[in-house]
Amino acid sequence: MQRSNLYIIVFAAVLTIILGGLLSGTSVVLKPLQDKQVELDTKKKILGAVMDISNIKKPQEILDLYDQRVKSIVVDINGDLMEKDEKGNPLVAEKIDFQKNHKKDVQTRPYPVFMIMKEGSDEVDSYVLPMFGAGLWDWISGFVALDSDLNTVRGVAFDHKSETPGLGARITTPVVQQRYIGKKIFDEQGSLQSVSMVKGENGESLDSHHIDGMSGATLTGKGVNAMLKEYLTYYETFIEKTKEAGKKPEVEEVEEVVTEEQNI
Repeated sequence: MQRSNLYIIVFAAVLTIILGGLLSGTSVVLKPLQDKQVELDTKKKILGAVMDISNIKKPQEILDLYDQRVKSIVVDINGDLMEKDEKGNPLVAEKIDFQKNHKKDVQTRPYPVFMIMKEGSDEVDSYVLPMFGAGLWDWISGFVALDSDLNTVRGVAFDHKSETPGLGARITTPVVQQRYIGKKIFDEQGSLQSVSMVKGENGESLDSHHIDGMSGATLTGKGVNAMLKEYLTYYETFIEKTKEAGKKPEVEEVEEVVTEEQNI
């Protein structure tokens, strides 16, 4: 039986409303689970940049380990603590969306810092700095862990959206990521050099600021290099201030010596 145009329009509208409602409801129901998964994935990458967690299978064990070993802060481009965003809401490092954050002006952008504490201690073992950039086809991201000297690379954990399998996608493999371990981001004069991946893959041992490249993935390598240099520059003032805060003033040492001589 032929239906009128009005019937078809009404039927399509009702069907659209019903399906839209179902999709919206499903999204609301699944959002807490999705947020939990994103949280778990982020915390796994932060921990994974410093330690081997491959044998930990239960998600809750990952979250418990994170709570035990990680402290976080948010700083600005000047290395000073940021507690609230532009709207006055409290800033939580773990809840910052790195992709959205990357689109903000570098001068007003919040920069999360994750500190891995020594087990059973209040002493920082390493600092993990999140980064975001552009690969060959889409975004790439990373967590770079620095030793407590804030110069030596302790480890990295890279991710990507759509780099070429077997080529640029290799930035997520242990073989490539382990090349960064032990490299330095500052030279002997204290100037920021970052760590760069060279063109080609020759299996060579390079200097403190370069690592072997990836065959057939030069553009992805350039993207990783640019991301590291860019974000290490953003964090440079924080690094300098943290190093300075950890030094014992020379004046105090001189005063102590003078006091001892007077006592003698």
